[in-house]
Amino acid sequence: MTRLVDTHELLNDLEHPKKFINVGEYYIGINPTEVCTILGSCVAVCLYDRMKYIGGMNHYLVPLWKGKGVQSPKYGNIAIHRLVEGMVNNGCRIENLEAKIFGGGNVINSVSNDAIMVGKKNILIAHEVLGEYRIPVMAKDVGGVHGRHIVLQSETGRVLLNYINEER
Repeated sequence: MTRLVDTHELLNDLEHPKKFINVGEYYIGINPTEVCTILGSCVAVCLYDRMKYIGGMNHYLVPLWKGKGVQSPKYGNIAIHRLVEGMVNNGCRIENLEAKIFGGGNVINSVSNDAIMVGKKNILIAHEVLGEYRIPVMAKDVGGVHGRHIVLQSETGRVLLNYINEER
């Protein structure tokens, strides 16, 4: 019996190179790549161009760069702009992009309100900046009290998620 298989299914059966991104980094998988990171209160925004089959991810620590010090992608507002610019510079169109947001957990055992709020603020800045670009958020897994390990399959936009220390 003959079975029809789409190209995305074939791509998923192949071994792809893996790229781990740390805090303050972003990566765009022009070729099929498994882009992964580990998140606590940090947030990762994953972008996918549904026409070019290109995906990218960032990983940021705090929400806002306020104009002092180095303009770094460890800040959410900088990281998201750089990821969008990188996607566009690689042939993507903003109107074809869709987003997924992960992280922002309250994983730091602290009574400090600032420590608790950083995850929430990281989530809010993701929605704010993506809204400025009118990029729809197709999925999210944010907040809570656990860390996350995520893997973006750059050619499909699919994200695999595993929780870390689900119970405290």
